[in-house]
Amino acid sequence: MLKGESVILRALTRDDLPRLQAEFDQRVSHGGRDGSDFAIETEGKFIGICGLFNFDVNAHTCELGIMIGDKDYWGRGYGREEVSLFLDYAFRLRNFHKVWRRSHVWSGGSYDDLVYMGVLHKEWPPNP
Repeated sequence: MLKGESVILRALTRDDLPRLQAEFDQRVSHGGRDGSDFAIETEGKFIGICGLFNFDVNAHTCELGIMIGDKDYWGRGYGREEVSLFLDYAFRLRNFHKVWRRSHVWSGGSYDDLVYMGVLHKEWPPNP
């Protein structure tokens, strides 16, 4: 647990599920964040989520988020295929000019997929 002056960061618990469910229901009933949240499915099974967020309508940029939560599907190309589909969606259908994603070199598959897909990476120095 981490304690600040007015905020505590703690592990999620089952007691948090009703609030998380309510937030999820609200998001889904409004089409997600600007209609840009999607479930990732293969062979009829839900394996993760992806979405666009941090929109800058003036610069036509946004951030891509992806999470494949089922570890049985890691390292099998599903993330790479999702990134490919989603970049096409973002550029061609949503008319974004730049899509970015935060990733760490050490995160393995996610970072490798982004480099493979031609998403240029930019490194930032650590905060002093």
